[in-house]
Amino acid sequence: MRLHTTTILSLSVIAVLALTGCSTDSADSTDSAPSTTVSVRPDGESAPASDPLSSAALAKRLLDESDLGEGYTRVPQRSAQHDDVTVIGCPALAMLGSEAAVGGSLDFPHKAKVSFTYAGGSGSEVAEELYSDTEDKLSRSVGRIFEAMTSCPTYQVLTGGTPVTVTTQKVLVAQLGDERWSQLLTFTAGGRSSFVKQTAVRTGTVVVVVSGSPGLVDAHVRKAVAKATVD
Repeated sequence: MRLHTTTILSLSVIAVLALTGCSTDSADSTDSAPSTTVSVRPDGESAPASDPLSSAALAKRLLDESDLGEGYTRVPQRSAQHDDVTVIGCPALAMLGSEAAVGGSLDFPHKAKVSFTYAGGSGSEVAEELYSDTEDKLSRSVGRIFEAMTSCPTYQVLTGGTPVTVTTQKVLVAQLGDERWSQLLTFTAGGRSSFVKQTAVRTGTVVVVVSGSPGLVDAHVRKAVAKATVD
């Protein structure tokens, strides 16, 4: 089963972090529990659906250096990669099949992304991605991919001929937005390990995905959601 690097939720970002910034930094403490929850209004009514935002509008809502504070440097966007990533030992990912292979799982019409490095430590990176579509499409697509990725405690990823062992764990998420998902991934290659946390929050027609060093994700996910969903 071969998946393009842009198909599994932020897999391209995570793989880059793992392969170029492998370190022995310890991961933050986490709780092993299902992370997906849905907020319900007190009156039991659904809020009116808003229209999806354009990519240009999303780009204006991305975090920048002034939001993050001192020590952060924006990473230039890498050119699109067309190399395949081979996932071994995770039937749930394989079940995504051709839909994932053609980018359908995250092929939302409106998106924007940004990445930063932090001078505070080796391998300290954080990336933000914003997506917008109808509430139903966002909920189903993001939920399905997170569920697939966390259904396999351990699997392997082959990229550029380099085998990387991936272990996944669902983690709790702060009470943000309408739906939220989070996972802690450990990448092991060449005897070294790298920890990456990935948290996604859906508020209406916008999904915020923050990936990178666990401490940086925890430090900035709330402000990322606030900025991305401001009226």
